Amino acid sequence: MKRTVSTITGEGQVALITENLPEAGPNDITIQVVASLMSPGTELMMLENRRANPNPEAKPEPFGYAVAGVITHVPADMEDLKLGQKVIGMGAGKALHADIVQVPRNLVVAIPEGVKMEEAVYACLGATAMQSVRRSEPELGEYGLVLGLGIVGNLAAQLYQIAGARVVGWDGLKGRLDIANQCGIYTAFDPFDEKTTQLTKEFASPYGFDFSLFAFGGNATSAYQSVLSLMKESQDGHAMGKMVLVGGCQVMVEGGAAGGNVDLRIASRTGAGYHDPEWENGKEYPKVFVPFTTKRNLEEILLLMSEGRLNVSPMTTHRLPLSQVAEAAELLQTQPNDTLGIVLTQESSSCES
Repeated sequence: MKRTVSTITGEGQVALITENLPEAGPNDITIQVVASLMSPGTELMMLENRRANPNPEAKPEPFGYAVAGVITHVPADMEDLKLGQKVIGMGAGKALHADIVQVPRNLVVAIPEGVKMEEAVYACLGATAMQSVRRSEPELGEYGLVLGLGIVGNLAAQLYQIAGARVVGWDGLKGRLDIANQCGIYTAFDPFDEKTTQLTKEFASPYGFDFSLFAFGGNATSAYQSVLSLMKESQDGHAMGKMVLVGGCQVMVEGGAAGGNVDLRIASRTGAGYHDPEWENGKEYPKVFVPFTTKRNLEEILLLMSEGRLNVSPMTTHRLPLSQVAEAAELLQTQPNDTLGIVLTQESSSCES
C-alpha cells in the first residue's frame, strides 16, 4: 500500500513523496488522516536549520507531528480504541503531514463528541502548554506574564486563566495580539510599546508577578531582565517567583543578588512518557506516582475543548490541502504576522466533524 508524506529535503525545501506504507508494529495504530497541524515553532525551526546548513546529500526528513483522523487498524488486544473511531495522534516522525500514518498506541487519543478534527489537532501543542503550566505551579489568584503568544503561549495563557490565575500576554506581532483577544486573553500587549511595562506593572499591582512563561525562540536575555523587574519582590529588594522557559529561547542569567531569588525552570515536551519507547508502545507508569503522562495531558486538553473552556479556532489562520504543504511552510516563514496555525487537509476529507 502506498502513502503520500511530507518531507524536508537536505536543502530545506518541503516536498511530498510517495512511498510504501511501512509495516505496522505490534502496538501501532493506523490512522487515515483528515487534518494535520503546521505551526511556527518546532517545524519552522527545522526548516530554518536545514536552510542555514544545506546538504544536498542529506536524506529527506519526515515532517509533522500532530494529526487527527479515523482509525483503520488497531492492535488485536486494543480495548479503548476501535476501527472507525475519530482520534488524534502525535509524535515527531510518526504523526506526519501525510494521508496515512502509524502512531504508537499511547500517543493516540479519542476525540470527544462536539470537538471538530481541525480543533482536536491542536491537542499536541496543548499538551506542551499544559506541561509548562504544571511546571509553573500556578495558584488561584496569582499573577502571571506570558511572553510570546504563538500557539503554545496562547494555550498556556488560557490554561493559566482556567486555573484561576490572572494573566498578561506579550507579543510583538499585532496579528497574534488580535488572536489572543479572540481566545479570551484580553490583557495582551506589544512589549515594544513604551506604555507596556507600566500597564503590565499596574495589572499586577501591588503584588508583582508570581510567575512568568517564556514561549518564544531566540535571545531572551533582554526580555528576562525586563521581566525580572516585574516579578514580586521581597522586603530586601530581591525578585522572587517562578520563571519558566518553554520556547527555544536562550537566557544569560546572573547569579547572586543580581538574579534575586527566582526559581528558573525549564518545561519540555508534552508530559511524561513521550520519547520513552516502552511507554509509547503500551507500558503504563504507576498512575499514583505519575498521574500526568503525555496521554493524560492530551485527554485533558481535548476535554477542555469539548467543555468550551479552551478556544483554539481563532488560531487557525489558514486551511490548505496537503498538496500545498510547501506553500504552507513558506507562509509561516514569510508572513508571521498573518500566519499562526495552518491546518492541512485531505482534498476529499472534511474537518467539520
